Amino acid sequence: MKLPTLLRALRHRDFRLFSFGQLISLIGTWMDTVAESWLVYRLSHSALLLGIAAFASQIPVFLLAPVGGLLADRYDRRRILLWTQGLSGILAMILAVLTLTHVVTIWHVITLAGLFGLVNAIDMPTRQAFFVDLVDRKDLMNAIALNSSMFNGARVVGPAVAGLIVAGIGEGWCFFANSVSYLAVITGLVMIGHNGERLRDKGLSAVHQLKEGFRFVLHEPPVRALLLLLGAVSLFGMAYSVLMPLFADEILHSGPQGLGLLMGSAGVGALCGALTLAMKREVYGLGRWITLGAIGFGAALIVFGQSRLLWLSCAMMLVAGYAMMVQMSSSNTVIQAMVPDRLRGRVMAIYASTFMGMAPLGALLSGTLAHRIGAPSTVGIGGLLCMIAGGAFAWARPALRPLAHRLIVAQQVEAASPLHGSGGTVVPGEE
Repeated sequence: MKLPTLLRALRHRDFRLFSFGQLISLIGTWMDTVAESWLVYRLSHSALLLGIAAFASQIPVFLLAPVGGLLADRYDRRRILLWTQGLSGILAMILAVLTLTHVVTIWHVITLAGLFGLVNAIDMPTRQAFFVDLVDRKDLMNAIALNSSMFNGARVVGPAVAGLIVAGIGEGWCFFANSVSYLAVITGLVMIGHNGERLRDKGLSAVHQLKEGFRFVLHEPPVRALLLLLGAVSLFGMAYSVLMPLFADEILHSGPQGLGLLMGSAGVGALCGALTLAMKREVYGLGRWITLGAIGFGAALIVFGQSRLLWLSCAMMLVAGYAMMVQMSSSNTVIQAMVPDRLRGRVMAIYASTFMGMAPLGALLSGTLAHRIGAPSTVGIGGLLCMIAGGAFAWARPALRPLAHRLIVAQQVEAASPLHGSGGTVVPGEE
């Protein structure tokens, strides 16, 4: 492993500032996620309410992410992120105060989760488009992989710390730490300063611009196929995390520490998956990675659903995290390589809406199903459906490969034109 190759996108100062600030903030976010799920479970002991809370936090992304992507293509992305990160910190502090004063109810949690989802619907597509502005195109794949590595490094640390804090002094201090952690990414954004004005079609109507983003996705089969697979895996597979408190307490009998271990194991696997992608320099071969990632994720969920041993469950979470990250980050990389710069915010909003937006529907479905047939069977069914979706993508991949090649080459030509500067190229290959 060559360290300069693995970390090459960090040579860009603005990307370093944004990434390190985000790493600290994301540790707080993962602490909040684990503590919030345990708080909902402690207050309700209900799989259905766990699903409803997750649904409330994620459904705004599904409904409003395209609007967030439109804003990211029309206005200063750095300023948008300053607002969204600040609002997220305020919401986290409100939840901390309610919990630490022992007045919190399940409906407080669900309401604040919904408000956070509204902010995230704007924040997520803006972040996906913004960090790409901070590097040359030749470092795009590495930047995406390192961004995922930061996310999953936090996913390792955050749940482990949250498990200890929740068991020791309660959920409220996790929410407080999350609120303070937003100061790190806000400081990084302030230090980045003005990042340069991008060409945006402000003269066109908002409705026309929204349609333009959807039209690109619908009319390009490789992009459409990647998003369909991503949506299927998110809908049927990602809701396992919603049921994790049930597995930790009622099936594995390990309490909040076990919840932290399970979530942390998934984070370790996902971090390894992101680092694997970071060492890859070209798009060629990612279509195969996406296929194997979806199938491997489903298989790991099936075994996890049947496990009654903590060590085996943690091992399956590690495999699931690795496979999920390989599929998700590879899909992100290929879509970013195919999309024109002027549509990036809108297309990545559809990506966010597909990946995060299907999750609340899956959470609600899984919570309801687990209430009737149990969490193990629910997770096993979801894993089987993920494997079927991966198989369908494998069947369609040969026909999609030349179409993906055409789109990637078109974006390389655009990036090398005098209007855009020379940002290097990405070696084209299969989708």
